[in-house]
Amino acid sequence: MSAVLKPRSRVVVCDANEAAAWGVALSRVDMVAVYPITPQSSLVEFLAKFIVDGTLSAELVDVEGEHSVMSVLQGAALAGARTYTATSGPGLAFMFEPYLRAPGLRLPLVMSIVTRDTLTPQCVWGGHQDAMSVREVGWIQIYCESAQEVLDTVIMAYRIAEHPEVMLPVNVCHDGNYLSFAVSRVELPAQDAVDAFLGDKDVNWHAALDPDRPMAVDPLTGGSGGAGPRTFTRYRQGHCNGMQRALEVISEVHEDWEKHVGRRFAPLVEAYRMDGAEHALVTIGSMTGAAKDAIDEARARGEKVGLVKVKTYRPFPGATVIGALDGVKAIGVVDRSVSFGWNCGPVYQDVMTSLALARSAVPALSFIGGLAGADLTIGHFHRAIGEVAAVARGKAEPGRTLWLNEAD
Repeated sequence: MSAVLKPRSRVVVCDANEAAAWGVALSRVDMVAVYPITPQSSLVEFLAKFIVDGTLSAELVDVEGEHSVMSVLQGAALAGARTYTATSGPGLAFMFEPYLRAPGLRLPLVMSIVTRDTLTPQCVWGGHQDAMSVREVGWIQIYCESAQEVLDTVIMAYRIAEHPEVMLPVNVCHDGNYLSFAVSRVELPAQDAVDAFLGDKDVNWHAALDPDRPMAVDPLTGGSGGAGPRTFTRYRQGHCNGMQRALEVISEVHEDWEKHVGRRFAPLVEAYRMDGAEHALVTIGSMTGAAKDAIDEARARGEKVGLVKVKTYRPFPGATVIGALDGVKAIGVVDRSVSFGWNCGPVYQDVMTSLALARSAVPALSFIGGLAGADLTIGHFHRAIGEVAAVARGKAEPGRTLWLNEAD
């Protein structure tokens, strides 16, 4: 990412919640529906302020809970509005019924998940468990490393969601506490650059509600046999096709963003110091900064280690991940959440599935850390690097799950 200020851009110092709000404002959305919840609350408060002071010309709908948030936005999107909301943890759980419905309706919604660990025990701190728990619902999921990446990705999400060959909702995920509360330098692109990038608004006009063109929305597909199951299957196939097409669209949109704004982030995965790497870590989200520092220090000692950051998580870019890991002798995948069914991390599951599909026998370890807001430090990543190096040398067994933060 370039540190040179672009013409007509301006710099603010803000956290990722405010950065996301600026991205929404620059995208000129029509409606924002909100219900605050920690650590998302300040994001929707910034949006409310922007609407009051005229920075954003949009309808603000303050409802009684997250279930209504998503229900209101579905109606707005069906009427042709560009919409936005954000949530966290229990708010996402309360939203689940209409959240599950949105991708089946092929609505191009954009929603931030300010990630938070889930109950119980009681927890209001950061983790990826909330977003990972809905990873198979059919939304596109993109994870950001920095506040600048959050702002840029929120804007890009509208181009992705509204693409006629995608037409699916997008979650832009950023880490609660670590990104939601930590401030950094963020460059706001010029409004005319964003307008040129997004182009004319084209939000779901193939299904927009129109009094002069009455239509049924989401009708019952019928009982067993006959047209009902065939219609249902056609919807499912179309949904899966849209998800797979999204991988190409996400890459195309990132390239176009660079042309308009001059900043580039890796669209699917980022390969960091993978030249000649004999073993590697795989990360997701804000932990990647500390992991890169650990990689730099290990490289300075002469260790041939690299890193692959997953940015686009759903649809999972398996072929791109495997391509980035080509040639390594061992892999360590670091998760900020757990897959209860497999006693490992969910990103680890996806990497292992991709390896199996590629008929690759590269040994791997699953690392879990950073739960409930716990730090993932450079020291933790040095430990992970050491464990993976031992597997690469044949001195330790692969397939294990290691917890980076000590339990009581």
